[in-house]
Amino acid sequence: MNTKDTIAQIVKDALAGAAGEGIMAAAEAPPVKIEYPKEERFGDYATPFAMEAARVFRKSPFEIGTAIAKHIEKSSLVERVDVVKPGFINIFLSARYLCDVLQTVLAEKDSYGRNSRQAPRRINIEFVSANPTGPLNIVSARAAAIGDTLANLLEAAGDRVDREFYVNDFGNQVLLLGQSVLCRYREISGETVSFPVDGYHGAYVRDIAAHIRENFNAQVEALPSDDEKAGFMAVKAIEYNVSGQRHDLARFNVNFTTWFSERGLHESGAVAHTRDEMKARGLLYEEAGKTVFRSTDFGDDKDRVVVRDDGRPTYMLADIAYHRDKIARGYDLVIDIWGPDHHGYIARMAGAMKAFGYGEDAFRVLIAQQVNLVMEGELVKMSKRLGKFSTMSELLDEIGVDVARYFFIMRSIDSHLDFDLALAKKQSSENPVFYLQYAHARICSIFREAQKRDLGYEPSERDGAHYDNPEALALLKLLARFPEEIADAANACEPHRVTNYLLRLAQGYHRFYTEHRVLADDAVQRNSYMALCDGVRIVLKNGLGLLGVSAPERM
Repeated sequence: MNTKDTIAQIVKDALAGAAGEGIMAAAEAPPVKIEYPKEERFGDYATPFAMEAARVFRKSPFEIGTAIAKHIEKSSLVERVDVVKPGFINIFLSARYLCDVLQTVLAEKDSYGRNSRQAPRRINIEFVSANPTGPLNIVSARAAAIGDTLANLLEAAGDRVDREFYVNDFGNQVLLLGQSVLCRYREISGETVSFPVDGYHGAYVRDIAAHIRENFNAQVEALPSDDEKAGFMAVKAIEYNVSGQRHDLARFNVNFTTWFSERGLHESGAVAHTRDEMKARGLLYEEAGKTVFRSTDFGDDKDRVVVRDDGRPTYMLADIAYHRDKIARGYDLVIDIWGPDHHGYIARMAGAMKAFGYGEDAFRVLIAQQVNLVMEGELVKMSKRLGKFSTMSELLDEIGVDVARYFFIMRSIDSHLDFDLALAKKQSSENPVFYLQYAHARICSIFREAQKRDLGYEPSERDGAHYDNPEALALLKLLARFPEEIADAANACEPHRVTNYLLRLAQGYHRFYTEHRVLADDAVQRNSYMALCDGVRIVLKNGLGLLGVSAPERM
């Protein structure tokens, strides 16, 4: 268990001890919540349990807190316990425990912070899933960074995770792409053509046309009709774009377990089978020639059309079939990350999952809010069809993978993000990525200097007395929090919590470095400080690794 979970268990044991002494009757107590006090002077952890249990035990919160505090203090993890009105129980960690935490960090190294589960969950997390009608833009890049980091966190929390990309390679937008490519193909041949009004205008469309002309010209010319040629163009354009998306994502340190084709879903008959299954379950009715899903029975604000009056399935029916496929694959939890324009789609899809017996707590949708790329104080307008957008690849060329990933993760997924390109390019402490990486590199430089001066490092030969100062204690407490920060970020699906934690750790380290001479003349003091630095280095590296950001040893 991590420190927070351990303290929760200590409080539960203390409650049992107090009940065993007859101080309070055994009763069904509320859950034990462990929180972080707003101010350090109020302890390292706190619990409002006494206030929440007052009505159950028919005692004042202060009485309850006082009764169980003496049992909490018996733990070697705890230095002292303060019970403050109206009944908060504030817990301070012991120096002995903090020294033990450092030993754990040094022993576990790269695995420190990772948790394990006796029964790991199988989780499917689908993210990015951008239309394969062009290169990935920065909105997709944010979803990629957040989704991959969340998957890393869930794995570190002890679960088994599959990353999935849903390729929308079916429907009108694909046909329109094929028609657009065919027009550019003919233009390259010197023909004058009428371009589709709603066609895709980006320069990449001409690149696709040139690629097809160079590699598949004979196949195209053998096709008898424009419709067949446009269909062929669409298929090859999708292949071309998906290949580019795979390349860009791999460059971004994002690799998917599964690339799921919507076209394959239709061709396999899964969409039609889903319609038939819904009809058999009494989930559908006919209205004005359309087939309608009774989604209001499952929490939606209105019923939804799943088959049009001309017999064509809607996007929703395909999405239901796709999510049925996920259910059939046996996942305990399905997480979707959607764009900001899909918020209204949540209720209808959640309703469909309920209709097929999938529990509410087993399906979760996260909305990745809009990204605004700010360049020289102006917003860059993005549109695939008009060809006015900044691609993910262009952004990586400009600022690199590390900065891009961190900047996309550092704000809550629920928040709009103004991506400050000027800040991202700065090589100074103003840039949080530089600040974190510099902290890691600075520690590595200390060890190089020690080796250069032939100063040995024996982590076992250290004395906890040298940590009896505010800067060292603050670092030890932060090291102790790392496993629970991972667990909390994973459970809440909030990767930005880790960026906040790492910044606090780096700030704490820079304060420590300013106040204390690490390579001291006294060997015990030197080993004590170097061991603490080593612990911070390990956690910085592990934390940055979860974010998909490198931890350089030199800068």
